[in-house]
Amino acid sequence: MVQMELLGVRLELPANAPVVLLREHGGGRVLPIYIGQEEAKAIALALEGVATPRPMTHDLMRDLIGALGAKVQRIVLTELRDSTFFAEVELGLAGAVHRVSSRPSDAIALAVRVNASIFATDDVLDDAGAPAIEGPPEEQDQIVDEFRQFIEHVNPEDFSS
Repeated sequence: MVQMELLGVRLELPANAPVVLLREHGGGRVLPIYIGQEEAKAIALALEGVATPRPMTHDLMRDLIGALGAKVQRIVLTELRDSTFFAEVELGLAGAVHRVSSRPSDAIALAVRVNASIFATDDVLDDAGAPAIEGPPEEQDQIVDEFRQFIEHVNPEDFSS
């Protein structure tokens, strides 16, 4: 099991396909996961700290989990099967761990809202992880900073058709 850090969401050109980018903690492999436009909006809004007038679905999930006294312990990307990623939300409640199957995009949108760690199994990273950017750490940090600047300036409308 490998801890991942969420780099953000971006549009893959020229198809304008939203992709969430995760990086192995400590600068290792990068894991791109193509997601739907609505999920991209949900993640981008949460990353930007935008409060919506009414709770979005992932806000509702967060609130329901909290109202039941449970806590999201972590998100785990568990499998890649036929080009489809699978994930689980691990919940802690009354000293027990409960795992709930989820689409990765929904799990990540929830993780951003509750500040939960994201993990991937070794098999998922071995199958879909791309090598990290080669070069000195300063270059890697610059590329990540550029990506973060993109995230800071992207608007939710940029993900709509």
